[in-house]
Amino acid sequence: MKRLLYYLKPNCKLMIFGFTIKTIGTMLDLFLPLILANIIDTVIPTENVSSIILWGVAMIACSIGAVVLSIAANRIASRVAGNCTRAIRHDLFGHIFSLSTTEVDRITVSSLESRLTVDTYNVHQMINLDQRLGVRAPVLFIGGIIMTFILDFRLTFVMLSVLPFVTATIWIVSKRGIPIYTELQGAIDKMTSVIRENTSGVRTIKALRKSDFEKRRFDELNNEAISKEKRAGITMASTNPIVTFFLNLGLAAVILVGAALVFDGKSTNGKIIAFISYFTIISNALINVSRIFTVSSKGLSGMNRIDKVLRLEALPFEPNESADIIYNECGSDVPFIRFDHVSFSYPGGHGQTVLSDISFEISRGQTLGIIGTTGSGKSTIISLLLNEYEPTGGNIYISGKKSDRNISLAIKDRIGVVFQNDFILSDTVSENVRFGRDISDEDVETALKNACADFVFDYPDGTDHHIDIKGANLSGGQKQRLLIARAIAGKPDILIFDDASSALDYSTDARLRRSIKENYADITSIIIAQRVSSIMHADLIIVLENGKTVAFGTHDRLIAGCSQYREIYEAQMGGDFDLE
Repeated sequence: MKRLLYYLKPNCKLMIFGFTIKTIGTMLDLFLPLILANIIDTVIPTENVSSIILWGVAMIACSIGAVVLSIAANRIASRVAGNCTRAIRHDLFGHIFSLSTTEVDRITVSSLESRLTVDTYNVHQMINLDQRLGVRAPVLFIGGIIMTFILDFRLTFVMLSVLPFVTATIWIVSKRGIPIYTELQGAIDKMTSVIRENTSGVRTIKALRKSDFEKRRFDELNNEAISKEKRAGITMASTNPIVTFFLNLGLAAVILVGAALVFDGKSTNGKIIAFISYFTIISNALINVSRIFTVSSKGLSGMNRIDKVLRLEALPFEPNESADIIYNECGSDVPFIRFDHVSFSYPGGHGQTVLSDISFEISRGQTLGIIGTTGSGKSTIISLLLNEYEPTGGNIYISGKKSDRNISLAIKDRIGVVFQNDFILSDTVSENVRFGRDISDEDVETALKNACADFVFDYPDGTDHHIDIKGANLSGGQKQRLLIARAIAGKPDILIFDDASSALDYSTDARLRRSIKENYADITSIIIAQRVSSIMHADLIIVLENGKTVAFGTHDRLIAGCSQYREIYEAQMGGDFDLE
C-alpha cells in the first residue's frame, strides 16, 4: 500500500480537485428525490403551475450539473490512473534491467512479463474505479442516510437494520479475494511461460511432430488457471446477490412500515416515494462498494507482486571509475583477463557444479578459443566474465583488477558480444547493427563488410532493408554475420563469440576469421566454438569437459598432448595431421 501511495502522491492536487467536483456532482443527485417529495407534497396541492415549472427546472438543473461534474471528475480519474500506471511501468521496466541475472532467473521472465502487463492493468483499473466510485458511493451512502433522516427517522432505522449484514458480507468476501487473485496470477505466470517456450520453438515442435504433447501440457496449465479463476470469480460473485438480498429485505420492510405510517396519517406519499428513491440510491452505492472491493482485490494483489520486484536490491547502472583507468593500469606484465581457480554452481541448481577450478590467463590482443562437449560450461565462462553471475569460488581479474559489477559497467561499452541465441530487431539492417548506439552510417557499412555480410549490399535498399522479427527473412548464416557486424561496429576492445559461426560454411568462416584478424588485430578475442576450424588459429585454446579444464595450450600442443582435442580434430578435419 505504501508503494501505491508513493505513486499517487505526485497526483495529489489533481485527485483532490477531482474528488471535490465529484462530491458536488453527487450531492446534486441527492437533492433530486427531496425536490420531488416537495413537489408532490407541497407544490402540486397549491395547483400553482409556475411553481411546478420552477421546481421542475431546478430538478433539470441539478441533473445537468451532476452529469457535467461527474464526466469531468471521471476524466480526471482516468488521467490520474494513466499517470500512475505509466510511472509504475516505467520504474518496474527499468528496475528489471538493474536486477542480477540470478534474481531474474528466480522470478522468471514470464512472471516479469505478467507483472508488467496484467498486474499493471489491474492496478490501473483499481486506481481509476476507486476514484470514480470511491467518492461517489460513500457520498451517496452517507448523504442518502442523512436525507432519509430528514424525511423520516423511523424509516431510516428500519433501513439501517440490514446494513450490518451487508457490511459483513462485503468485508468477508473481499478479505478472501486478494490471496485467491494472487494464486490466479501465479497460474497465469506458468501458462505465459509455456506460451513463450512454444512460440519461440514452434518450428522445432512442428518438425518433431510434438504439437499434441505441447497442447496437452498447455491444457493442464490452462485448466489450472481456469480453475483458480473460477474459484476467484465464484467467491467475488457471491457479493452482489447476498448484498442485494439483504437490501431487498430492507426495502420490503421500509415499504410495509411506510404504508402503515401513511395509513395512520403520520407520513405522506411524497416522503415515501422520496424515501424509496433514497433507498435505491443507497442500495446502488453499497453494490458499487462491493464492486470496488472486487476490483481492488485484483489491483492490490497485482501491486503486491509489483512491489516484491521493486523491493529487490538494484545493481548500479553507472561505474565508479572509467574504463580508461582500468585499461591503462594494465602493464605488459599483467594478464589482461585472468581466471584464478574459478568454480561456479547455478543458484537453485541443487549444488551441481557447472565449472570447477578453471584457471587461465590471456594478454591484451590475444585470442582465446574454448571448445568442449555440450554442457561442458563454455557459455558459463562468458556469463561469469560479463558479471552476469558471481563465481562461487575463485576470482576473475580484468586488467589486474578483481572483476565486479563496477568493472563490468566500466568496460561494457568496450565489449562486443555475439551470443549463441542472440536476437534480431524488427527494423532496418542499419538499426540492427547500430542497436541504439551513436554509430555513423559509414561505420555501419564498414562493420558489415568486415563481418562478411556482403549480402546486405545486394538489397535494392541496402542497409535500409527491413528485417522481419527474429530475422525471419534471413538465413542462419546471414543472421550470424549481421550479429557479428553489430558486435564489431562499436570498435570494442574485447570481442566475444559464443558459437557465433556455427551456421557458416567453412569457406565463409575462414574468410570471417581472416577479416577479423586483419581489421581488428588489437582486439582481445574469446571464441567459443564447436568446430576446431574456428579456434585452431587462436593463441591459446581451452578444452573443457564436465566443467573442468582438460587441456590448455596452442593448437599444435593440444594435437600432440590432448586425446580429446585430437579426437575432435580427427572427426571434423578428416584425421590427417602432421605433428611436425
